Amino acid sequence: MSNPVFTPFSEAELIPKEEKLEVVKKEKKFTIGVPKETCLNERRTCLTPDAVQVLVAHGHEVFIETGTGQESFFTDIQYSEAGAKIVKSPAEAFSQDLILKINPPSEEEIEYLKPNAYLISALQINLREQKYFLKLAEKKVNAIAFEFIADEYKQLALVRLIGEIAGTISILYASELLALSNGLMLGGITGVRPTEVIILGAGIVGEFATKAAIGLGASVRVFDNSLSKLRRLHTLVDSRVPTSILDPKELEKSIRRADVVIAAIPRLNMPPIVTKEMVKKMKKGSVIIDITIDNGKAVETSELTTQENPFIVKYDVVHTGLPNLTSRMPRTTTKAISNFFLSYLLNYDVEGGFENMLVKKNEMKDSLYMYKGRHTKRMLCERFNLAYHDINLLIF
Repeated sequence: MSNPVFTPFSEAELIPKEEKLEVVKKEKKFTIGVPKETCLNERRTCLTPDAVQVLVAHGHEVFIETGTGQESFFTDIQYSEAGAKIVKSPAEAFSQDLILKINPPSEEEIEYLKPNAYLISALQINLREQKYFLKLAEKKVNAIAFEFIADEYKQLALVRLIGEIAGTISILYASELLALSNGLMLGGITGVRPTEVIILGAGIVGEFATKAAIGLGASVRVFDNSLSKLRRLHTLVDSRVPTSILDPKELEKSIRRADVVIAAIPRLNMPPIVTKEMVKKMKKGSVIIDITIDNGKAVETSELTTQENPFIVKYDVVHTGLPNLTSRMPRTTTKAISNFFLSYLLNYDVEGGFENMLVKKNEMKDSLYMYKGRHTKRMLCERFNLAYHDINLLIF
């Protein structure tokens, strides 16, 4: 009888078992189209060459229409060297799985979209009509608006990012206009009275406009109807800034003394805050910049303006109503927007694509205003008399 072989393992442990292999999660790759901006003298774009290089390294194909980055000081050669495919026609750029665009596509550009494609762009509600949404619905696309993109903390991440830039630029541009209109420097110099800046709105745009104006040495006063926003502004701004609720009498007194008025409070379907009578009493050569004009006028006398003709003069007051004010600093804005979209796309990439994220993330559902041609944003449906479809009933 042979001696048993010693082993530290039990009989069960010695029985062969099936081999376990690591299951690698496959990321869904998609093609990305970035067409050249054609409306409102737009100078910004959505992706820089550096962002393109990262996306290509992750297996995606990026199609850039020739000349797309020219106004932002990025060349076709830079995009090509980063791995993008340069296409000559907008039809090629628009016929991809995902379209990244600053301004909403025109009716002509909508024709280039393919069914079930994802379109990400600004919406600019105040400039849209019902026929626009009906035309878009015919293409059966999935549309996401900049204005609705939120992060996991329910913050409108891209709106905040652009708002930070817009607030700072509004003061820099006001300084330029003030010098042209009456030779004043926006700020304060020893022995000279500082310029008076009134900011309507204590949100993100108002916050950064306030910081920029204080940095230049101006005397700043902020108006808003939200006490919590005004209190937050006090916390974020190092020096104390006089604030006030939007009391018409108090506002009229301040407007009369103001050299610059920055309107940074949306008035969608609401009457203007600053009336024509208030504007008539303003100092000659003073400046009004209505930043949120594409979401409703905050100043009754404001009008939409363009980069070619950026301001008008009414009642001896300079008015600017640029819906794309950040286009005045296109390279900086493009870099900021590109950084956002790079992280945004890589996040959904890792999770298996947009369709998977629609099931998992409520913020993804909230950012959609159209899903496969059906209108999913109640607010838009009520305003433009469109048939509303609950996104939760469409994706299951």
